[in-house]
Amino acid sequence: MLSVNIALITRRALCCIFFVTLAAGITGPARAEDQVNVRFSWKLKGEYGPLFMAQEKGFFSNRNLSVRLGEGAGAPAALGALLQGQEDVVILPGIFAISAIQKGMPIKLIATYHPKTPVVIISHPDKPALKPKDIEGKSIAVSVGETGTTYLSTFCAVNGVDFNKVKRVQVDAQSRVNYFLQNQVDLVTVYRSNDLPALEKKTGTHFPMIDMARYGLAIPGLAAVSSDAIIAKKPDVLKRFLAAVDEGVAATRKDPKGAAEALLKAWNAGPSLDVVQAQVQATIDAMDFSPKHPVGWTDGKLVSSTLDLLKTDEDIGAPKPVSVFYTNDLLPKKSAM
Repeated sequence: MLSVNIALITRRALCCIFFVTLAAGITGPARAEDQVNVRFSWKLKGEYGPLFMAQEKGFFSNRNLSVRLGEGAGAPAALGALLQGQEDVVILPGIFAISAIQKGMPIKLIATYHPKTPVVIISHPDKPALKPKDIEGKSIAVSVGETGTTYLSTFCAVNGVDFNKVKRVQVDAQSRVNYFLQNQVDLVTVYRSNDLPALEKKTGTHFPMIDMARYGLAIPGLAAVSSDAIIAKKPDVLKRFLAAVDEGVAATRKDPKGAAEALLKAWNAGPSLDVVQAQVQATIDAMDFSPKHPVGWTDGKLVSSTLDLLKTDEDIGAPKPVSVFYTNDLLPKKSAM
């Protein structure tokens, strides 16, 4: 009798295993997350807070995305990695993308978060520069891949400043601000959303400044760029990525401190929380929250005016059709704001 009961139990156990296995086969394995490699054009800074907020809040994973956020070493290197297929998206000042596209690079702006780059020229309080003409006769630190000084000649041309009367001191990108603080140069360009809050916190000084956007250098800043090849191959992945970033921006707008905290988890040698929070807030303040379009919307008129600015600095040839430079098709139809 005991042997019969054991046999019966064994048969029932085998039946359970069979049906569990069958159910698993019907359900199938969990879908693997789509990998998205994102490269910043620079080292970590407050501008990237909304992306880390999206990571922290699970907005990427909620859309079945595994997103890698990596530091960069300048726009040219980041765009090169994009074309080589090492990255799916590059986060950089949009002006560099527009210039590269005009020169034939097969990439597009897929989101423009800062229609006007929040970059300023700061000076020492004892030698203030408060308007464009004031930079004549002064020295300024310049470096490859830095937005403000890359287009300094354009800024000068727009404002009737003699570019040849501005002494440009070529330095390593990491040394620009130190040159200024050590009084080796009179001027340096900085982002409101990056260097400025840290500098003012560190020195306790309110620096005189010239808002470059106010004086005609209204060029696209913080933007997301992808290659034509990736846009064609992974449109759905890019749409989900931008939708998650949109949620990250909305969450950051409501809680800039939370975004700063999320960023600092990845920024081991970062500045203090209050400095990063100020950077994040300046990032949000520079965005265009239009009721007509989702955040990140690229205006064709902005691209056209940027090309006009570039023509004052270099021979760019006949401008390409504006539609070549961007697409809004990957943005969410309705913002999470």
